[in-house]
Amino acid sequence: MKINKEIKERAQKLRDTINRYRYLYHVENKEEIAPEALDSLKHELAELERKYPELVTPDSPTQRVAGLALDEFKKVAHEVPQWSFNDAFDEVEIKAFDERVKRIIKKEPEYLSELKIDGLKVVLTYEKGILKNAATRGDGRVGEDVTHNVRTIESVPLRLEKPYSLIAEGEIYMPKNVFEKLNTQRKKEGLDLFANPRNVAAGSIRQLDPAISRERKLDAFVYDLVRIKGQMLPETQEEELEMLGKLGFKVNPHFKKLKDIEGVIGYWKSWHNKKDKEDYLIDGVVVKVDRKEYQDVLGYTGKAPRFGIAFKFPAEQVTTVVEDITLQLGRTGVLTPVAMLRPVSVAGSTVSRATLHNEDEIKRKDIRIGDTVVIQKAGDVIPEVVRPVVEMRTGRERMFKFPKHFPLCGGDGQIERIPGQAAYRCVSKNSYEQQRRKLAYFASRNVFNIDGLGPKIITQLMSVGLVSSIDDIFNLKKGDLETLERFGDKSIENLLNSIEKAKDVTLARFIAGLSIPQVGEETARDLATHFNKADKFAGATKEELHGIEGVGPIVAGAIAEWFKDKENRKLFTNLLKQVRIQAESGQHSVLTKKLEGKKFVLTGTLSNISREDAKEEIRMRGGDISSSVSKNTDYVVVGDEPGEKFDKARELGVKTLNEDEFMTLLEK
Repeated sequence: MKINKEIKERAQKLRDTINRYRYLYHVENKEEIAPEALDSLKHELAELERKYPELVTPDSPTQRVAGLALDEFKKVAHEVPQWSFNDAFDEVEIKAFDERVKRIIKKEPEYLSELKIDGLKVVLTYEKGILKNAATRGDGRVGEDVTHNVRTIESVPLRLEKPYSLIAEGEIYMPKNVFEKLNTQRKKEGLDLFANPRNVAAGSIRQLDPAISRERKLDAFVYDLVRIKGQMLPETQEEELEMLGKLGFKVNPHFKKLKDIEGVIGYWKSWHNKKDKEDYLIDGVVVKVDRKEYQDVLGYTGKAPRFGIAFKFPAEQVTTVVEDITLQLGRTGVLTPVAMLRPVSVAGSTVSRATLHNEDEIKRKDIRIGDTVVIQKAGDVIPEVVRPVVEMRTGRERMFKFPKHFPLCGGDGQIERIPGQAAYRCVSKNSYEQQRRKLAYFASRNVFNIDGLGPKIITQLMSVGLVSSIDDIFNLKKGDLETLERFGDKSIENLLNSIEKAKDVTLARFIAGLSIPQVGEETARDLATHFNKADKFAGATKEELHGIEGVGPIVAGAIAEWFKDKENRKLFTNLLKQVRIQAESGQHSVLTKKLEGKKFVLTGTLSNISREDAKEEIRMRGGDISSSVSKNTDYVVVGDEPGEKFDKARELGVKTLNEDEFMTLLEK
């Protein structure tokens, strides 16, 4: 098969980039790219080589196991070659592994699943029950002698319970609590903080002075018995782990025998949800055919066993390609650049878009159309472009420039950069798309809560000219709706009743419904609490607004600017004639004071609880809600499609909670 030039070029770029990062990671202990993102690059190369076998070269990263041994250490030739498992990244790939196994052994296998500890592999050799040496994996044939450091690890036995001569393999790691204490101490001393426990473990075990390793309080799990003289190896993987435990090795207790691949998938899913509760890093599940006789039949490929596979958890950082950059129009007229990505699976879901926030952010990160980029996603947070992989550039990438016009802006579509900000906006304030979004927001549950007036109905009403502004909603009559498609008597009655009910509204919801730039639901609540009356709010000066807690100069300026517009003032007056401002429902009842003194900010959409309900849950526990992030904020709760508050939290080092973590905090 003839391979085109771009595919060959892509494969070579992948090989060069992977080799560079592998060397930094495995030999120099430098992590310039997340392991998950490096896995993503390797996976792409493996897929290309599988599709085009002619691309495989002897020096391809897919043909080797790990990095070279460090020159400072004595070299150790491994008696048993050190293999590296192939990876599966989703249910489709693990089921394909199962099919390959069954095709070769022609039987239904049972599988032994173990947690894949993210640490440093160690090969332990014992003679007559005494530890002879410990070595790193190295390049699979030759490793580094790190016996002097491994002897400082209390969980590695110096003498076995029985005088066997054997070779065992395991994983050295640093417990997360030890890592946190180490970084706390380094911060006090003004030293650079370590990136993650895996790197510290690798660096500690490669120290020439064993006193350093001892201070680091490393730990180890042993998971494989590869050779034992004068004794029969156990018949199953499960029995092997049990034997290792009886010999005095520390074995991770969470291994489990499973009858089929569906059981493996269930085990993988359950540990993905609870992995963070353990005191060590877990990046997946190792799956092995349980019976040793089947393992022997399956054997090995050039670099990996056929009887086992590493079933990785959904990556939170992966690589993909920016195929284009487009603009997204918000209800206040602000235009947000969005990266259109080559679809990729990250954190368990396929994504094809990621916000780029603003022009300054694109320039700061130097993101270009055509770039290979690292993206990350944590929990339910939308994907973020972390950085470009500049080594993958071909010269065909293009810089993105904000256009001077955008079709959805209405009129001549002119756009402008907002003075003093990094954002662009439509010059015209009343484009069709802006109005549609304003109307949908106005009718949404957390604002005027007009049941039956969703985005599709609003589009329908706008298309026939029944509504063009938010105050038009309260002028709708039965006769206006009777001729419309999908509007029967009952649905008309329900909608009109819902509109009538919505006329009774609190001042906070009324202010939010105006869609004033920079004023969200929480800021609206702060303004309502301060002014108590709509006319006082409308007459406030910029200086008075700025003096309110949670209202900064940008927000105060946006409110003052909004009221300068004659059309906005007319809308405000009309709405006041149509609605009945109600007093807030009163103080919430505090059930417990466990969150007393804690300030929360919410951003993005929560899937299992509404923002209003989440705020009420916080208040019921004595906590406070703020509309802006500051150094005094204790937690930022991050849902889907968060705004700039998420970026501000990371900039200030404020703790962020995804939805699951937030619910756990409430339940504690």
